[in-house]
Amino acid sequence: MRAKLDQIKAEALAQIQSADALEKLNEVRVNVLGKKGALTAVLKSMKDVAPEDRPKVGQMVNETRAEIETVLDEAITKMERAKRELQMKAEVIDVTLPAKKSNMGHRHPNTIAMEEVERIFIGMGYEVVEGPEIETDYYNFEALNIPADHPAKDEQDTFYISGDILLRTQTSGTQVHVMEKGKLPIRMIAPGRVFRSDEVDATHSPSFHQIEGLVIDKHITFADLKGTLAEFAKELFGEETKVKFRPHHFNFTEPSAEMDVSCFKCGGKGCRFCKGSGWIEILGCGMVHPNVLRMSNIDPEKYSGFAFGMGLERIALLKYEIDDMRLLYENDIRFLKQF
Repeated sequence: MRAKLDQIKAEALAQIQSADALEKLNEVRVNVLGKKGALTAVLKSMKDVAPEDRPKVGQMVNETRAEIETVLDEAITKMERAKRELQMKAEVIDVTLPAKKSNMGHRHPNTIAMEEVERIFIGMGYEVVEGPEIETDYYNFEALNIPADHPAKDEQDTFYISGDILLRTQTSGTQVHVMEKGKLPIRMIAPGRVFRSDEVDATHSPSFHQIEGLVIDKHITFADLKGTLAEFAKELFGEETKVKFRPHHFNFTEPSAEMDVSCFKCGGKGCRFCKGSGWIEILGCGMVHPNVLRMSNIDPEKYSGFAFGMGLERIALLKYEIDDMRLLYENDIRFLKQF
């Protein structure tokens, strides 16, 4: 047994001496002192040793373990010290160099505008609902009272993926998904990215953002629509803001209107910002068309509602007096730092 222990010790010391990395020293610890190591195997074989010899053999094993552990710990300490010294030499800090500036990012103007709009409507009791950017033709057009042969569909022609699968042109499809669940009343806004085959210019982009709202309940009238949007305009642009509704046509609402707000730059007197009219077009709105309610299994004889939609980029352009939509997407740090 003594010869076997001397052999284990000699082999372990040789491996420690030849080790050139901490990983190899750890391997020696596992192979010799670990649960399945050589010394542990000797201890497990103690049952084969005569009872009177076991204390003596146990003492020899412990002495061998202690000798190996001492040499091993010294080698690890020495190697760690050498490694630390090399690291310190390689990571010398020149305290005379100027400090590195830590540039903190901040929210994009689109995000700032979106969060403000969401805050206003959440304060009115609305829920913020997100929907899929990849939609079916049914939810994007058919369920919104825009049949396949209707001219309005050409105006919003979008990017088709396959068959009737497309990138949505408006977030109104999210409203249909919510209406189909049948949980009434509904008070929601649906913000999100939309896609249209528009040419890129100062006011258009093939990818932009919309925020659309929907209210469905009993006894909802156009007066509720006007009061809601008037309050929204005051919260967004200031207490002195006035609103004006102009008749318009949307397939999914009847009656429909475009809403203008009094110019917050000149107070409605007329300036370059509002092109001398004193008013700025801000969104489209109207009472939900009965066909849209029926297709979502809502009885138009019992329920009515209103809907509205606005371009998020337009809100940001107006609020921050930006004259070119492309600036929002060019990622020019000099521009973004202004917000």
